[in-house]
Amino acid sequence: MKNIKTSPHVPTKIEVKEISVNRVQIIAYPFESGYAITLAHPLRRLLLGSSVGFAPIALRIAGVAHEFDSVRGMVEDVSHFIVNLKTVRFKSKDENESISVDYKFIGPKVITGADLANELVEVVTPNIHLATINEDAVLNFSIVICRGIGYVPSEEIRNQVPEGFMPLDSYFTPVTNVTYNTENILVEDDPNYEKVIFDIQTDGQVEPLTAFKNALSVMHKQMAIFNTELNIEVPEINNGDEDHPEIKTLLQTIDSLNFSARCFNCLDRSGIKYLGELVLLNEDQIKNIKNLGKKSLDEITTKLDELGYPVGKEIPEDLVALLKKKFSN
Repeated sequence: MKNIKTSPHVPTKIEVKEISVNRVQIIAYPFESGYAITLAHPLRRLLLGSSVGFAPIALRIAGVAHEFDSVRGMVEDVSHFIVNLKTVRFKSKDENESISVDYKFIGPKVITGADLANELVEVVTPNIHLATINEDAVLNFSIVICRGIGYVPSEEIRNQVPEGFMPLDSYFTPVTNVTYNTENILVEDDPNYEKVIFDIQTDGQVEPLTAFKNALSVMHKQMAIFNTELNIEVPEINNGDEDHPEIKTLLQTIDSLNFSARCFNCLDRSGIKYLGELVLLNEDQIKNIKNLGKKSLDEITTKLDELGYPVGKEIPEDLVALLKKKFSN
């Protein structure tokens, strides 16, 4: 039978798993049914559309009039060179919004992304092939590299590039792939709670976890208009309690700790609602919980060990006082 609620369950668990270089999984749970995808979809869109990166927006090649021209001694024509250039991913070393960088290469040489790194910019895709020039060739070119979000076609920035430069389609987004998946998870004998699993990969300009944090920040700022303009008072979780670094962990409800039904029922009947109440008990007090068997005792002991609060651990006096004040309200 489903319990009547007055507010949705607030997720309490988050895990970050490093899958490979520039790729992580972020897992959060437990959400009420339907809430995981409600949050996951806009976060995915924000990761792809609002993550800040650097991209070349303009190019000038000595002796070249337009993108359909060619360079003497270069194997690739200019249009092919531009396609290759747009796949090279840069990072500014001093975080300037816009940088103009000059290059000169004398053949014979195979030019790759690594050759574009200098005192102004770092290249995070060093193995990208850019061009091949013959022994009698000299390739002089300049690039304007800008900081931005999303995709901007060359037509929209034509009037913003320096004279003599060709505008380029610019794809700033450093996030190369974002997927999410939702799974059901059991909470308090209810199998309809959800877990969301994000899989985020970047090109190396920004770490995936940083990109995720930035997307969350953008979401909060976008939603703040409702608070500001409609004068909505948003209640703080846990009534904005004191900012002790451990308080949020200890104010987790026991129904979020995935105890077995038998163990949870014993704690619930004893009036224990929060992890902090359990942490404040010594070994004898836990053993004396009514109808608590050895199996449930072992389960509680194991869980407290996992959470970093083994039975009998000495808790700082200020934290004890804070918890007792909270639970006496």
